[in-house]
Amino acid sequence: MLDAILKRLLQSGVVLVLMSVLAFVGINLVGDPVHLLVPQTASQEEVEQVRQQLGLDLPIPQQYLRFVGAALQGNLGESFVFGRPALELILERVPATLELAFAALGLSVLIGIPLGLIAGLHANGIVRRAVMGGSIVGVTVPAFWLGLLLILLFSVNLGWLPSGGRGEPGRLLGWSTSFASVDGLRHLVLPALTLSLFKIAIVIRLTEAGTREVMSQEYVRFARAKGVSGARLLWRHVLPNVLIPVVTAMGLEFGQLIAFSVVTETVFAWPGMGKLIIDSIIQLDRPVVVAYLLVTLLIFMTLNFIVDALYVVLDPRLRVKGK
Repeated sequence: MLDAILKRLLQSGVVLVLMSVLAFVGINLVGDPVHLLVPQTASQEEVEQVRQQLGLDLPIPQQYLRFVGAALQGNLGESFVFGRPALELILERVPATLELAFAALGLSVLIGIPLGLIAGLHANGIVRRAVMGGSIVGVTVPAFWLGLLLILLFSVNLGWLPSGGRGEPGRLLGWSTSFASVDGLRHLVLPALTLSLFKIAIVIRLTEAGTREVMSQEYVRFARAKGVSGARLLWRHVLPNVLIPVVTAMGLEFGQLIAFSVVTETVFAWPGMGKLIIDSIIQLDRPVVVAYLLVTLLIFMTLNFIVDALYVVLDPRLRVKGK
C-alpha cells in the first residue's frame, strides 16, 4: 500500500511539473499584457520600463526558472492587474466555487442515485424509459442555455429566486458560507441546478447500469433464495456494489465541477474562480492564469487520492488484497 502511495505521489509530481511548463509557456505565447497596463499615450521608453518591472523582458526559460523558484516558496507570482499575489486572489474565490460545486454534487447524488435505482429495478417498465429518456435532456442541454432559461422562468417571470450574485453568507462552525443563510441558499439554487444537470444524467445512467448488472449476479439470487427482504437486499448487497463506479465518476466529476464551472459562474455572476479566470484571460493577467491552472490540477490530484481511498472502503476485495 505504501509503495502504491509513493508511486502515485511521484506520478503526481511529474504531472505537476509538466503542467507548469505547458501552462507557463503557453500563456506567455499569447499577447502582450504590457499594452493593457499602460496608457495609450505612453511612450516606448515607458512601455519598456513596465516590461522590465514585470520581468517580461527576460527569455521565457529564465522567466520560468524564476517562477519555479518563487513557487517553491509558496509564491505563484503577482497579478499584473490587481497588484496582489495571484495565489491570494484565487484562494479568496475558492470558497464560493467549492460551495457551488458541493451543492451541484449533492443534487447529482440525491437526485441521480434514487432515479437510477428505480430505473434499474424496473428494467422493462415504462418507469425506466421515462427516467432514461429524461437523462438525455441532462446530457444534451447546454449549461448556458439552461441557466438563462432558469433565470427567465424563476427570476424574471415568477420572481421566486435571485438571478445572480452570491447573496449574504452566514456563519457555520466559524466559516462564512452560503449554506448557513436563507439568502445564500436562495442565490445558490439556480446556479447549482444548472451546474448539476449534466452530472445528474451521468449518475442516473451509471446507477441504472450498475443496478441491472448487480441484480443478475449469483450472490443476489442466493440472498433472495434465503429470504432476504427487499430493503435489506438493496442496502446490503446491491447499493454498495453499485456505488463503486458512481464514486469513481463523482470523484472525477467533482474536479470538473470546480474546473469547468466557468460558464455557470459567468451566467449567474457567481464570484468564484471561474469568473476570475475569465477576467484574467481577457486582461492577459498571466500570473493569475498560471496559478489557477496549477491550483486546479492540485485539486484534481487530491480528489484522485480520495477516490482511491473510498474504493478500498467500498470494495472489500481491495481490503483483503491490501492485507
